Amino acid sequence: MLVEAPRLVIAGTGSGSGKTTLTCALLAVFARRGLNPAAFKCGPDYIDPMFHETALGIPSRNLDVFLCGEETVCRLLAKNSHGHGIALIEGVMGLYDGILRGGREQTAGSASATAAETSPHGRADCCSTNHIATLTRSPTLLTVTTRGLGLSLAALVQGYLRFLPNTLQGVVLSQCSPAMYPVYKRMLEEELGLPVYGSLPALPQLRIESRHLGLVTPGEIRNIREKLAELARVCEENLDLEGLLALGRSAAPLESAATPARPPLGVRLAVARDAAFCFVYQDSLDLLHSLGAELVFFSPLRDAGLPPGCHGLILGGGYPELYARDLAENRPMLDSLRAAARAGLPILAECGGYMYLCRELRDAEGETHTLAGIIDASTCMTASLKCFGYVRLTANRDTWLCPKGTTIPAHEFHYSESSDAGAAFTAAKASGSSWPCIHSRERLFAGYPHLHLCGCPELAENYLAACIRFKQEHPQRKS
Repeated sequence: MLVEAPRLVIAGTGSGSGKTTLTCALLAVFARRGLNPAAFKCGPDYIDPMFHETALGIPSRNLDVFLCGEETVCRLLAKNSHGHGIALIEGVMGLYDGILRGGREQTAGSASATAAETSPHGRADCCSTNHIATLTRSPTLLTVTTRGLGLSLAALVQGYLRFLPNTLQGVVLSQCSPAMYPVYKRMLEEELGLPVYGSLPALPQLRIESRHLGLVTPGEIRNIREKLAELARVCEENLDLEGLLALGRSAAPLESAATPARPPLGVRLAVARDAAFCFVYQDSLDLLHSLGAELVFFSPLRDAGLPPGCHGLILGGGYPELYARDLAENRPMLDSLRAAARAGLPILAECGGYMYLCRELRDAEGETHTLAGIIDASTCMTASLKCFGYVRLTANRDTWLCPKGTTIPAHEFHYSESSDAGAAFTAAKASGSSWPCIHSRERLFAGYPHLHLCGCPELAENYLAACIRFKQEHPQRKS
């Protein structure tokens, strides 16, 4: 069926152009106005959705063509935006930045794609913000930094407007002085015929710090809600909110396929969620819930053990290196985890969760911390990014989650390395480089790659089947 889904894509000219600031400001304003906004992030990034969630108090979801496929991206957008007054989709990097020819993902400072370059989806801008905007027929708003520009601003915006087919329908100026705004607005609208919906001045007092995986997480910013409230105030004073809402409401309806939830399976999944483990795709959790699982959240930092009666465990990514001492000193939790692993509890662990399961972790200061030891390997923090980007995982043998030869889309992004990253799968980039990864034995699946279960739903089914078997084997399990 067709559903009304007012929506806007917030795109930028590159990383640092103000996308997250503008998105969070608009989410806060629209929530204050009772519009019940929905939030999305293009690509695999976990941190920006955490800021959306802080602004809204509800989950934000990722739209990733590589991890999920075009059809699933459209379905997830329709499902999760239905019934909301407006949906905001924050872009990734620059409008056209995605997978380059040869399969290399673009990073800040890399050369931009050309229209002649090919991709797995037959387009130069594969997996970019523009890919998702055009795929979902969503109006695009471009945020552009004006600093150091005069008439060249028009040339810059014109380049984005004409480079490839797009849905670009408006501009917001970033770091723009109030005195220059009327000049820029008149120039862009007269030269390009593109509406300018306002500007945001430079706001150094509201700047959010970054580190090796991007922005720091909202939970680490003491006055984050005050900052978001101030952003909302500035947004209301400087943006044409009614015009932006009208633009969002001009979006064509989306096709939505109803997927009824299955009856409860009677299995409980323990999901790690705290400052150390905060990266799990919300739609992956939603999928497990829709398949009949009960989700129970716990903290490896604070709790003395796994939730009672759990039949499966999910350890997502995050920053265990920042909390390694506390994780190591929570011995009751580590004992509970080891006992559960010995009993055959099905465990999915990725990136930070995988590091937690290893024997030890050496942090950036060189201090070594003893952790779970379920995997006989050590990890250490590094000064440079390791194995960054999209990969395809191929099973080298039959595992409990999938048979030999199964291919799974995944993403890696970490500043650490392991003495033994596993060899159950081979990770390969489209450029041709490859390496072994993933520890898989009995009911353990652990490694650096991040998975989006909506892109490989058979893994979710197989995982829950293992949880059901575990429950049958341990009918009296209490912890």
